[in-house]
Amino acid sequence: MHWYEKLNQYFPVEEMKSKEHMETLLKERSDIYRKDEGKHHILMYVELDDFTFIDYLFVSKDARGQGLGHKLIQKLKDKNKPIILEVEPVDYDDSDTEKRLRFYKREGFEHAKSIGYKRRSLATNEVNPMEILYWAPNDESEELVYESMKKTYEMIHTYKDEEFYGESYQPVEEVLTMEVSAEDDVLKNI
Repeated sequence: MHWYEKLNQYFPVEEMKSKEHMETLLKERSDIYRKDEGKHHILMYVELDDFTFIDYLFVSKDARGQGLGHKLIQKLKDKNKPIILEVEPVDYDDSDTEKRLRFYKREGFEHAKSIGYKRRSLATNEVNPMEILYWAPNDESEELVYESMKKTYEMIHTYKDEEFYGESYQPVEEVLTMEVSAEDDVLKNI
């Protein structure tokens, strides 16, 4: 089975990029957009100088529980820069969502509590909230995670979107928000 079909069967339609979009990213953004594929896994990710963004991580049912996901994450951690990803909120009717969150928690990822992410799917036209998770080897701030997510959204998620989908995704400022706590506000004014 083609790598795209594996991803397409596993991830919800509202989270999937089109095959043409992903193949174009691999070709035209090969300097930053990467695919690590094996018999039992597919890892699509963005690697920039200051962070890595996991676009899709798929481990086949045959290989789950054997440490393959951990090894793939560890290869990225070995680069010693923040790793960021999006996951759908826990849906108690879908046990996979809870398993994914438990996996990333075991891997040391934290929930970016101050970052909001809601994007309208061009496939379903529904607004989908997502959670941002991150691993910060040097205690990088959620502000860096926020700026990195904005960069990813503009460089990858919306890359040639009108060409692939016939319309554009929302502007980044409508999709990503950063809540600043009162304490943070006070410190910025000093």
